[in-house]
Amino acid sequence: MSLAGNIETRPDGSNLIVDASGTWTLATISGLDKQVRAIAPSSGQSVSIDLRNVGLLDTAGAWVLFRLRERLKGEGFQAEFPHVGDSHEGLFHHIVECEEQPPMNLQKFHPFRRLADRTGYQSYQMWLETKAMLAFFGEMMLTAAGALLRPRRLKFTSIVSHMEQVGINAMPIVGLLTFLVGVVLTFQGADQLRRFGAEIFTVNLLGISFLRETGILMTAIIIAGRSGSAFAAQIGTMKVNEEVDAMRALGINPIELLVLPRTIALILVMPLLGFYADMAGLVGGALMAVISLDLSIGQFLTQLQSAVPMWSFWVGIIKAPVFAFAIALVGCYNGLKVEGSAESVGRMTTRAVVQSIFLVIVIDAVFSVIFSFIGI
Repeated sequence: MSLAGNIETRPDGSNLIVDASGTWTLATISGLDKQVRAIAPSSGQSVSIDLRNVGLLDTAGAWVLFRLRERLKGEGFQAEFPHVGDSHEGLFHHIVECEEQPPMNLQKFHPFRRLADRTGYQSYQMWLETKAMLAFFGEMMLTAAGALLRPRRLKFTSIVSHMEQVGINAMPIVGLLTFLVGVVLTFQGADQLRRFGAEIFTVNLLGISFLRETGILMTAIIIAGRSGSAFAAQIGTMKVNEEVDAMRALGINPIELLVLPRTIALILVMPLLGFYADMAGLVGGALMAVISLDLSIGQFLTQLQSAVPMWSFWVGIIKAPVFAFAIALVGCYNGLKVEGSAESVGRMTTRAVVQSIFLVIVIDAVFSVIFSFIGI
């Protein structure tokens, strides 16, 4: 048996013998394929493809020989494999099975149908996510009620520690961003109102918009990106390290130990951060008013006091605990949904931020409708 593959033809009466020998593999098939294609029996001959002298045979070689037989059959000749060894029979059987499979039915791409399918799927997934989050909310409420009935179960040390992390440590970024937003809002408002000779009303615009909406909304978005993501990442990492499973094995409720302290801490500090953000925004607006409108600090404060009712301040502060609860709920929920990999931690952390910001804006819109309806 030669190392290289070979194929020869010899007549045997009305039969044409095709002798295949040697190695028929992917490495040698390029030259053999040309010889196979050149085989052309005379009219009326039958063809026997003899494989007794074939040594090594892989799928590529078997496919070339099988294609030869099918080509000859298609041209009207009788072509068979009279001698197929047991070691080669499986390859040909597999190729025949592949040939007998029906061709793949490629459906025509319909963009509107695809859009409808994806919309329906995402809507269904959103419904399932909402149900799961409501179930988590109910479980957290039951745990909180049990902890309030037995205050010793509340981890006050953990609450204070998280208050420092989500409150005091967040003050620099909250103060800086709200200060700059106050500067920008005052500058843009003054630039527009100057066209009507009403620059003084820039103070009204700044005070009402910042105290009612912008200050607390900016704070909630910053905290969602900073603390909500931290909650998801911290709890998610504990889930990956199987610490949460260990807590359950020891009879410790992870919601009581991990979720409640973070939620209570954020609810307690969010109104204070909202007040701090309001003051930082007003300071930035006052600075820009002094620079661009030639107002004194006294004139700014007088106009602010006369234009902004006290309820504008309380409207923003009332929203703060609700925003805090939503951010903590979403962050902890996504942290507990992490499934055993670092990639899952990143995905759930990102989802926590997106869902938190979305929920905060929805809640803010609901508050706006309610306050408008009751005339506040």
